[in-house]
Amino acid sequence: MAITSPPRPMRADARRNYDRLLAEAKIVFVEQGVDAPLEEIARRAGVGIGTLYRHFPTRLTLQEAVYHDHVVSLAQQAHDLADRLPPSEAVREWMRIIAASSRTKRGLTQALTATLEPHSEVFTSCHEKMRGAAGALLSRAQEAGEVRPELDGLGLLRIAHAIAVASERSEDSGELLLTIMMDGLRPQS
Repeated sequence: MAITSPPRPMRADARRNYDRLLAEAKIVFVEQGVDAPLEEIARRAGVGIGTLYRHFPTRLTLQEAVYHDHVVSLAQQAHDLADRLPPSEAVREWMRIIAASSRTKRGLTQALTATLEPHSEVFTSCHEKMRGAAGALLSRAQEAGEVRPELDGLGLLRIAHAIAVASERSEDSGELLLTIMMDGLRPQS
């Protein structure tokens, strides 16, 4: 199932309900896990459970929407950082954001991975967005001569994931690993 936006045009009040449900689901999934009661999400969003089910017929569709929205946000942050920071600083900051994000979204990712095929439409779409954002940041840094030319976007994402896993229990170690990684990305003379 593609989760690029709500399935059809919505009235303004329905769109607000959709957005509130999505925002509250993100918070509740981090606080209570991906198996949190859907009634709690509806209550926090200020709507009835029927409204939640009209927008998200199953827990899986809600999880997919939260995951997709999160990936879209990460990709947009990459573009925003590229607009306001020097190339290697933008790469570093985005890596920091991805590592922090991975620590809070691990349960959601695991739940979707256990349920969906690796080449499902939602995963394919999200992977393309992330690879595109990583590639754009990386090529900008490579053109500036600040990052080794042999690294590609997928490699950058793998490094970010490795830092997230390695620093899962200690964010301080993540910062050290990020510093070492950025040193290693500099072109060798």
